[in-house]
Amino acid sequence: MFGKLFKRQSEDKKPDIVPLKPLSYSPEIILTWAKAIEGNVKLQNWLLENGYTELYFSVFAIYLKDEPRDWLVKNGYAHLMAMVNACEGNPNAGKWLLNNNFPLLYHIAKAVDHEEESWIWLRANSSIDIFELAKSIQLVKDQIEENHNDIHSINKDF
Repeated sequence: MFGKLFKRQSEDKKPDIVPLKPLSYSPEIILTWAKAIEGNVKLQNWLLENGYTELYFSVFAIYLKDEPRDWLVKNGYAHLMAMVNACEGNPNAGKWLLNNNFPLLYHIAKAVDHEEESWIWLRANSSIDIFELAKSIQLVKDQIEENHNDIHSINKDF
């Protein structure tokens, strides 16, 4: 599905440094993104077709797909990929988010990873759409984790 969009780099070539692109979305887009993460295919396609390619690819990065993860990094959305990695418990990704002034993405990730202090931070410092986004990501990540721990569901990520 994603293969046509990607070209492999030579093993000898160092990765390019790609400037980070800004993240600024209306509450309606954040809620659309949340529902796309929960599996709404129509909304996933709507994101792709309406200029929110980074949100579309982030949906599949959350579902552990490698090519969308690579796309995010190579196209200026390493901060979204760091959030996904931090959601998965990667402490270096969380530190990177804080060191690069992305406290909202950091707290979304930590809330997804069941850190109560970050849920409290989100309640105090963000809007309901961001809170709903974090809940949607947590729902999916928890289901993936449950599937990976269930011998009858190995490698089943929805």
